[in-house]
Amino acid sequence: MLVLLAFIIVFHITSAALLFIATIDNAWWVGEEFFADVWRVCVNNTNCTEINDSYREYATLQAVQATMILSTILCCMAFLIFVLQLFRLKQGERFILTSIIQLMSCLCVMIAASIYTDRRKDLHTKNQDLYSPTSEGRYGYAFVLAWVAFAFTLTSGIMYLILRKRK
Repeated sequence: MLVLLAFIIVFHITSAALLFIATIDNAWWVGEEFFADVWRVCVNNTNCTEINDSYREYATLQAVQATMILSTILCCMAFLIFVLQLFRLKQGERFILTSIIQLMSCLCVMIAASIYTDRRKDLHTKNQDLYSPTSEGRYGYAFVLAWVAFAFTLTSGIMYLILRKRK
């Protein structure tokens, strides 16, 4: 039982770390001389431009930003609630609240990554002044980590749903 508990805790902390990296790091769209994310666009690794409200389709990127931040917060809250439930639940009860919050985190990261996947081309074509050198890019590791975090949070949410408290 202790090994299972340690695995669940490590799995959850890994999910949170993936969400933090995917949210913060500047590598959602990368190329030879540039990298871009939902916060800024950098060309030649030095010339960085913050994305602000003058950006066309700014609301789309704000939706991605908000759902990634919300996903990270929910994942951290689920971990704290799990620790509290370890001490407060009666034997045999399930970690339903933790599961619900973790599945909401999963939903948020899926929404953010899906929006970015669908709208990336439109964002780049409508903001040519920022993205003209980025046309020959590809999805970066932070974008991939967002999808991996989706799988991890989904898996841990289902694990919490199935898991029962034992002695």
